Amino acid sequence: MIMCTAITLQSMRGENFFGRTMDYSHDILPHMFTVPSGYVWNTLENQRMRDSYSFIGIGQQLNGLLAFFDGVNENGFAAAALYFAGYAMYSDIERSSPNTEKVATFDFLHYILGRCSSIEDLYTVVNGVSIIGNEDPVTNTVAPLHWIATDKSGACVVMEMTDNGFVMFQNEIGVMANSPDFQWHMTNLRNYSQVSPEQTKEAMWGDICLKPFGQGAGTALLPGGYTSPARFVRTAYLKTHIPLPETKIQAITSCFNIMKSVTIPKGAVVSERNTDDYTKYTAFIDTDTCEYYFNTYENQQITKAILCKLPQSNHQLFDMGSIYLPVMIKSINAC
Repeated sequence: MIMCTAITLQSMRGENFFGRTMDYSHDILPHMFTVPSGYVWNTLENQRMRDSYSFIGIGQQLNGLLAFFDGVNENGFAAAALYFAGYAMYSDIERSSPNTEKVATFDFLHYILGRCSSIEDLYTVVNGVSIIGNEDPVTNTVAPLHWIATDKSGACVVMEMTDNGFVMFQNEIGVMANSPDFQWHMTNLRNYSQVSPEQTKEAMWGDICLKPFGQGAGTALLPGGYTSPARFVRTAYLKTHIPLPETKIQAITSCFNIMKSVTIPKGAVVSERNTDDYTKYTAFIDTDTCEYYFNTYENQQITKAILCKLPQSNHQLFDMGSIYLPVMIKSINAC
């Protein structure tokens, strides 16, 4: 299973940051890749595709195929794929819309990163696509996915394909998790309208005075588990109540601190295959500069990767290496 959370966050200067946790129970070996404009790649449908825009993203190569988990292109258009178990419903070749390009769920993220310059552009691009459910080489199943995307403007959308067809939702709160569907999560937030950063006052039940247990009593209703609804609620609350970051560094710091509330340690969640479902990495993207900031379960140090401009004649994929970097602990000695 994949249990991920994603958010957007804006600074006072109008900078838009986008990121996610990657929570997964399968073994993955994610690398950072730079994909040049004009790059030609093979899809799961055995088609040859050409990317119009360069982008940087975290993904994995397996059995000759390259799948991306998240990324941002040269225009500041960013997107990520999250698990959507029990709700995702895709077309097959026979039932797909005629005169559309057939794109497997496994390839859809790569497809839009290589073609869309903005959210407005995304609406046009997806109209010409049929999303096909094919088995991917990581899980050997039809991965049930849905997608979140944003751009430099801070506009954000969620894309889901269910038995009702393909739908794109305006995501004004800039938060996404897993199942159920996005509209359900937004409705569920109404259950937590009484949550507040303010301190709860004492109450009288008959002649009994009930006093709160110190600070934080206004947040007592927040859900504490690692289910998708609980993570969505906690992330939405924190994102909408933290001070608006003034600078880029403050924004990046805020992003990682928000995600600490939904980061899953090993042993907290165990899959049906008896494997740990935990946070492999957390990554945030500055959509203005196309810079990646990430850390991993084993290494909490934040590392930065940059989308570099490659020569126009170079259409080769550039593997920047594994994001699993060795831990370096700094020492401060008084002796």
